[in-house]
Amino acid sequence: MSEDDQTLRERVLEAEIKVPTRGNRKLGQLIEAVNSSERIKSTWYMAGLNANRLGMSDHSWVHIQIVTNIALRLTRLLAKRGVEAGIVTDHGMTERDAEVVIAAGAMLHDLGLSINRKDHETYSLFLAADLLPGLLEGIYEEPERTVIASEAMHAIISHRSKGEPLTIEGAIVRVADALDMAKGRARLPFEAGETNIHSLSAYAIEEVKISPGRDTAVRVEIEMSNSAGIFQVDEGLGTKLRGTPLESHIEVVARIEGEHEKRLVSVFRL
Repeated sequence: MSEDDQTLRERVLEAEIKVPTRGNRKLGQLIEAVNSSERIKSTWYMAGLNANRLGMSDHSWVHIQIVTNIALRLTRLLAKRGVEAGIVTDHGMTERDAEVVIAAGAMLHDLGLSINRKDHETYSLFLAADLLPGLLEGIYEEPERTVIASEAMHAIISHRSKGEPLTIEGAIVRVADALDMAKGRARLPFEAGETNIHSLSAYAIEEVKISPGRDTAVRVEIEMSNSAGIFQVDEGLGTKLRGTPLESHIEVVARIEGEHEKRLVSVFRL
């Protein structure tokens, strides 16, 4: 069935977040609650639609799925190297609880785009504040429920362009959002003729690999087809990483594979 043949309900309900829970029962319960929420799926649908209307890169539930998986990958690599999340350091809870905070922040971080692009991070807070108590009901009792919700909302607001995360969790969601940069996400605006530095740079990113680092907890390797990708790495990821609690724990290496750069455009005119 093509997208044109689907009903609105079918398009909305096809969203489903899948992550490796690794035996984390609370995380599994949260994922199940989110996947059971038609309201959240409808909001993701509207966020993706508004992004399309604006000629932006993908902000559908697929982006949410990718960011959530990246965030949990970063979380587990950092934990293996003894980097404690705020939920552990400040509240005496566990790394598994930190995964709940991070997944909640990642899954709800772009809800506000369903309303407007400008200040969408703030709108996301309003929507998340309304949703989180219900999502966490049956998983946590008070005061843990409010603590988890508050830390998740801090992670959500931390992903804005001038966000200043105070926690590892907030920094993880912020950086994970920036790491969804491979060219598949930029294909639509680029092929629609959006030839600006943002679309060119994003389209030049071929692959992003996240692995354990040697001198740092995490090593991020970015393969580019063209040096235009440097803008995406520096202005996109670099801006999101610098000054955060993660800066000293993540090494980023970007390189162009092969001897020749791929030509992205033949002529560029203002």
